[in-house]
Amino acid sequence: MDVKKIVKILSEEIVPAEGCTEPIAIAYVGAKAVEILGKTPTKLDIYVSGNMIKNVKSVNVPNGGGMVGIEVSAVMGAIAGNADAELMVISSVTPEQLEDVKEFIENKEINIIHEKTDVKLYARVIAYNGDESASVEIKHLHTNITKIEKNGETLINRACNDTNFVSTEEDRSILTIEGIYNFAKTVELSEIEDVFKMVVDYNSAIAKEGLSEKYGVNMGSMIRENMEKGIYGDDQKNRSASLAAAGSDARMAGCPLPVMTTSGSGNQGMTASLPIIQYCNDNDLSYEQMIRGLAFSHLACIHIKTNVGRLSAYCGAICASAAVSGALAFVMEESLEVVADSITNTLGNVSGMICDGAKASCAMKIASGVYAAFDSLHLSKAKKVLSNGEGIVGKDIEKTIKNIGILSQIGMNGTDETILGIMTNKY
Repeated sequence: MDVKKIVKILSEEIVPAEGCTEPIAIAYVGAKAVEILGKTPTKLDIYVSGNMIKNVKSVNVPNGGGMVGIEVSAVMGAIAGNADAELMVISSVTPEQLEDVKEFIENKEINIIHEKTDVKLYARVIAYNGDESASVEIKHLHTNITKIEKNGETLINRACNDTNFVSTEEDRSILTIEGIYNFAKTVELSEIEDVFKMVVDYNSAIAKEGLSEKYGVNMGSMIRENMEKGIYGDDQKNRSASLAAAGSDARMAGCPLPVMTTSGSGNQGMTASLPIIQYCNDNDLSYEQMIRGLAFSHLACIHIKTNVGRLSAYCGAICASAAVSGALAFVMEESLEVVADSITNTLGNVSGMICDGAKASCAMKIASGVYAAFDSLHLSKAKKVLSNGEGIVGKDIEKTIKNIGILSQIGMNGTDETILGIMTNKY
């Protein structure tokens, strides 16, 4: 177990972002293109992959006054963004700048082009001013710039293996559930405390906002209201599902509060953290137990999601929910076997949940995933675990995780295309 490498993975994967990460990625590319152009644009061409279309179509853009979509995301970045802030690119948009954004959308030429590419996460923005232009492209990761051009001259061209992409970041293949378990047990707290303190602070704040205000379908507050009415029990499972769903309610509706993301997703970051925070607080577990539990949960989510891929028809909240089931066992000081079996049970149960874009229903899926995590945990504690050969379950947890990767990257490609077709009224 290489502690330094695992700490580096955490620093790469757990980063702050405002709003859903796909609209923010497009805003980032728009801001960078205008930075390279060096002038206010008069026209924008926006090239995006199918999965980007799927994840941007229905989600509110933070600080966008309730506006949604690819066009809004790109223009906000181009007109009011700060590329140096990366996934916080439009966090400082003023009301005056928002009026400029609306005027640009109304009066300037903006073209959205569906890029026919096998790269799931792809965006390119070309910004024009008269005869001048600047183009910025990202692939695979939300801020991974692979090509920059200005006036036809290539300034940056970073080759990517699009068939079997491996980022230049720390190698995720070193992760295993056993290695993650041992790391979370033994790492010096000072190595991981800073990032997880931000996770607790940021993600708790947006969840509380989601519980107290009207956002989306208000899944989180609905659970709490039914607990108060006695329709649902005031128990650990409902409290945890409510808190996690509330964070997504707020985020999908464009709440400008930042979240700490995991594997490029705020919803995954909140799912991987908020149930653990709720459990530890409710049961008076120590601060150290909470931080170590969060380390396990986030690393397990990263490990599973690395196999699934950054964007997929496989719902990322399920990767995080499976991680939560193992993390709950971890903070309860259960054995590695119980931890692994909890994850197996979750993956064997809810792996059929699709990702049909970022929107209000993500909060509902997160709640379902958290409920499944608790059921899986308690089955595992009772020595009940799904067996090798039962559907997608493999001979051990690592084989099961590999099977999830095969399911998502090969088996669900057609599902992805069908979902996009439905969302774009192709059928």
